[in-house]
Amino acid sequence: MPTEAPVRTSLVLVPFAVGAAVAVGVGVYGGLHTPQGYSINISGFSSTQAVKSWLTTGAFVFALVQLLSALMVYGKIKGPRWSGTLHRWSGRLAVLLTVPVVVHCLYALGFDPSSPRVLAHSLLGCFFFGAFTAKMLVLTRKGVPGWALPLIGGLVFTGLVALWLTSALWFFTTTGVTF
Repeated sequence: MPTEAPVRTSLVLVPFAVGAAVAVGVGVYGGLHTPQGYSINISGFSSTQAVKSWLTTGAFVFALVQLLSALMVYGKIKGPRWSGTLHRWSGRLAVLLTVPVVVHCLYALGFDPSSPRVLAHSLLGCFFFGAFTAKMLVLTRKGVPGWALPLIGGLVFTGLVALWLTSALWFFTTTGVTF
């Protein structure tokens, strides 16, 4: 029985270490890469910032669905039998919406310490993708302690909400709600 604890701990520590490496790697890449100034353009939007803000807002809404459906899956609130399916698909859609945003941020802008808000946003972006990587790795492991997945899911949720606050909400409050 004493050998069980280190094995279970490693099931969490390895994904956390890989997630930390991803976070650092994204930050290093963003810092070393010469920003190109552009990378995405979706027709119908007034600016790249508007595109990113709306995609991030969509991901934020799906993150709220993730929180609600996770509470259903864990039996904290009553929900339909398909709560698990809702949770998985809302997560997939949230990540899908963030992909063009992160590609633009890394390729076009890089890691930017030019102001406290932008620095916080850059750090949060690194944190979010590191936490997301760790969550995906924890999901694939059997025997993970019961607290691990809700903790890492909460970190991913918190990271995405903080990213939305430092980007889309900031954009909408400074320029108005535009498309």
